[in-house]
Amino acid sequence: MSSVTSLAYDYPLLGAFWTMLLLFLWVMWFVLLFRVVADLFRDDELGGWAKTGWLVFVIVLPFVGVFVYVVARGRNMGRREIAQARARQEAFDSYIRETATGHGGQAGTADELHRLSEIRSRGDLTDEEFDRAKELMLSGHGAGHTH
Repeated sequence: MSSVTSLAYDYPLLGAFWTMLLLFLWVMWFVLLFRVVADLFRDDELGGWAKTGWLVFVIVLPFVGVFVYVVARGRNMGRREIAQARARQEAFDSYIRETATGHGGQAGTADELHRLSEIRSRGDLTDEEFDRAKELMLSGHGAGHTH
C-alpha cells in the first residue's frame, strides 16, 4: 500500500501533464489514420492501384504516410465527406417519401372517413348518406391501390 502512495509523490504534475498530452496526441493520430483510410475508400476518382499505393504508404510509414496524404489530398477530404453525408441524407429522404406515399392511400382513406364522420356528427349527412359515401370511398380506394 505504501508503494502505491509513494508513486503519486514520485510522479510530478508536469509528468502527468505530458503523459496526458501524449495520450491525447496518440488517440488523435489514430482518429486521423482512420479518417484517411475511410477517405481513401470513399474517393471514386482514385483507381484501385492508387488506393492500394496510398494504403501501403500509410501502413508501412504510418506517420509520414498520413501526413503526406493530408498535405497532398487533404483539401478535398471535407468535400468528399460532405458529399457522402448529402447522399446519405437524400437516400434517407427518398426512403421516407416512398414509405409515406406507399401507405398514403390508407392514411388518406382514414382522413376522409374521419371528415365524413365529422360532417355526419354535425348533422349535415344522414346515416344512409354516410354509409353510401363510405362504401363509395372504400370501393374507390380499394380498387385503385394494390398492397
